[in-house]
Amino acid sequence: MMVRLGKTKIGLLRYLGLWGVVVLVFALQGFMHDAINRHTWSAFDYLRWSGIQWYTWAALAPWVFQLAAKYPIQSPVRLRGLGMQLPASVGVTLLAMFIGAFVSTLFEPSTFGEQLWQFVGQHFATGLLTYWSLFAIQQAMQFHAEKTRREIEASQMATELAQSRLRALKSQLQPHFLFNTLHAIATLLEEDAMSAEDMLLRLSDLLRAFLEDYDGQEISLRRELVLLDLYLGIQRIRFKDRLTTQIYVAPDTLDCAVPSLILQPIVENAITHGISKRIGVDCIEIETRREGDSLCIDVRNRNSTLEAGHASAPGHGIGLSNTELRFRELYGDMAQVHLQMIWPEGVICRLRLPFREIEEADDAPEVVSA
Repeated sequence: MMVRLGKTKIGLLRYLGLWGVVVLVFALQGFMHDAINRHTWSAFDYLRWSGIQWYTWAALAPWVFQLAAKYPIQSPVRLRGLGMQLPASVGVTLLAMFIGAFVSTLFEPSTFGEQLWQFVGQHFATGLLTYWSLFAIQQAMQFHAEKTRREIEASQMATELAQSRLRALKSQLQPHFLFNTLHAIATLLEEDAMSAEDMLLRLSDLLRAFLEDYDGQEISLRRELVLLDLYLGIQRIRFKDRLTTQIYVAPDTLDCAVPSLILQPIVENAITHGISKRIGVDCIEIETRREGDSLCIDVRNRNSTLEAGHASAPGHGIGLSNTELRFRELYGDMAQVHLQMIWPEGVICRLRLPFREIEEADDAPEVVSA
């Protein structure tokens, strides 16, 4: 059996036990008071007197909680704002006196009137204090519940806002990649129609993978490498023998969670600011490894440069800024993106994010070698 105090439920035995502690404390107080006057009664008498007084309030407490919830005192507290609570406190306290006097009459030789007079004289002020204490407890519990509800709502709103911003960033990225690739195909049509057709088929596979991809913000590195391989296949057709790729993947990183489409814009940056603008050949290298609680991903190219004195280069396009924004939304300060020069020539983009494994569906694609 449960006792309901407002929106809180408590077991009957536990509830009676809590009030039993109050009974014992006040029974001991009554004994010590009489002991000072050198006139004491039996322990059963003190427990009976205290039990009648406080278990009466135990029976009335759920009603007090209902009155407190129905007629709360709004801030700022004013006499007019006390509303129903002042008469309610007096009324409930008088009811407690009547109940206590009636029960005491069953055990005492005196009449109901004498017991009522004795209860009012000895316990009325304590009863008023008890009512307002119960009222304060109910108000504190209600305030805490309301605060918790608002915090949950604020957290849910913040999560929904972050998810919407991430979706906006992702939708910004995919058309950007699509337009660049279609431009490359259009350029290649005049030079090599067969290669352009092959590139178009690979683009179709990549778009199909986008549509069938996991709908969340994170996928496994294994699946991310599948998408990257489709993209690199398109770029190898475009640049032919001028572009080579090398991928070094630590086996324990394959199931790590990464933001979906996180590598493609970084590799696209390396190509855009490297081989597509500079004479000669280029090699794109991707390396993944685990360092403690972090996943480290390095994307290197051997045919580009940064302006002197810049740790990150302005003008490196939407890919890098998009990556930084997505990292900030998903991981806060726990993820980092850095650009720096490598010797003798080239640029490396270092990604560092929390290491956390993600479960893949049974029909997840296998990694295709680059």
